[in-house]
Amino acid sequence: MSAAEAADSGIRCMLMRGGTSKGAYFLAEDLPADPRLRDDLLLRIMGTPDPSQIDGIGGAQSVTSKVAIVSPAAGPDRDVDYLFLQLGVDEPTVSDRQTCGNLLAGVGQFAVERGLAAAGPERTSVRVRLVNTGSTSVASFATPGGRPAYSGTTAVSGVPGTAAAVSLDFAGTEGSVCGALLPTGRIRDEIDGIAVTCVDNGMPVVVVRAEDLGVRGFEPVADLAADTALAERVQSLRMRAAELMGLGDVAESPVPKTTLVAAPRDGGAVCTRTFIPVRPHPSIGVLGGISAVTALMLDGSVGADLFAPPPPGAPVEIEHPSGVLAVEVELDHTCSPPRVGRSAVIRTARKLFDGTVFPR
Repeated sequence: MSAAEAADSGIRCMLMRGGTSKGAYFLAEDLPADPRLRDDLLLRIMGTPDPSQIDGIGGAQSVTSKVAIVSPAAGPDRDVDYLFLQLGVDEPTVSDRQTCGNLLAGVGQFAVERGLAAAGPERTSVRVRLVNTGSTSVASFATPGGRPAYSGTTAVSGVPGTAAAVSLDFAGTEGSVCGALLPTGRIRDEIDGIAVTCVDNGMPVVVVRAEDLGVRGFEPVADLAADTALAERVQSLRMRAAELMGLGDVAESPVPKTTLVAAPRDGGAVCTRTFIPVRPHPSIGVLGGISAVTALMLDGSVGADLFAPPPPGAPVEIEHPSGVLAVEVELDHTCSPPRVGRSAVIRTARKLFDGTVFPR
């Protein structure tokens, strides 16, 4: 399909909120097979590059400039394949170097809506391969009468109201981007005189104590966003960390993410502030949160002394600017380094519109 044809006839699209993100969901067959043409089309659909994305459906921030591309399973061990793309807002970038656990919360329902997965009479589980990382997740959600239910009583911090719960159970996330849980081979590294822990349990994350970057770690997002000196330090730190993690030059990549940690203030296990790549996140990403918690659970890691583990069997509650994110991480400490058993999280998702989008 040419650019002119796409502009005239439009592209089938479903806009969904997944967790604390919002994105455009497409069937792979509805987009150009050539990645270059596909990415150009998606930039025009989102309205990138433009700080306001006024001429597209993007929401002018990284958590609303996202795309999920879903296709039939390419193997017998899953039901669908999910490719995540992070689009820039004011820069014309499209990155597949990470996945998104928030948008994942809507992939199973989208697959049912598009006929890629069969729904059960009351509840459905969809096995999803995360194409970006090669890991898998099982998304479970209510389907009364064989249709996805979006209304429910589950609240997610950073999202107004309540919606139907979606259970996401992850497997194979350890080292899924960098090849190892500890990509540098060490629990602690020093970069620019600052101690960091670099970890990859589904998302490459650089964990650093907030006080080591001159902040408290519980500032409002607006205050952090206005601190240009902090943004420069975060960028320098993650660029150097990326080299140690084997990610190369990440000047135009949103990974690794940087998470500042501080002692909890509201009854959680830890207080966090995350940057993508240098803009403060309004909450925290699902896999970014799982990776940060994994780091804090390692003896001798940066921030481990700030971590207040929950009672056995209870989820870890991560404090972030919009509230808390509850995650589960099981580690086998009999190995060196420890191995990840499983990770899980509860999210919600909601269909916002289903129709045709017309690119610029």
